[in-house]
Amino acid sequence: MELLFDENLSPKLPQLLASEYPGSVHIHELGLRGAEDRKIWDYGRAQSFAIVSKDTDFRERSFVEGFPPKVIWLDVGNAGTSMIAGLLRRERQRVETFEKQDETSFLILSLGVSAV
Repeated sequence: MELLFDENLSPKLPQLLASEYPGSVHIHELGLRGAEDRKIWDYGRAQSFAIVSKDTDFRERSFVEGFPPKVIWLDVGNAGTSMIAGLLRRERQRVETFEKQDETSFLILSLGVSAV
């Protein structure tokens, strides 16, 4: 699954996770820094990315509009880049399963014990 990292996440994540999620990009690399959510959503849909964000805007849009694109919402608070990268590595199997599910549009990944 190719991931499109939102502006609220580190631009280093695609490089840190290149072996686990090849082809993933950060919106900064695409010239979408500061872009409206609709533009990022449309780009993710057109290019078959899953949007990864810790912002509730994409989570809410997913509830209203469904998919594509799929949304991975990170319930991580102010966690640093290395913790987020570690979470995405640990949860790779769940992400791959999520990608294959035709009826599922939204996945929550959490650093806490109450992950859904």
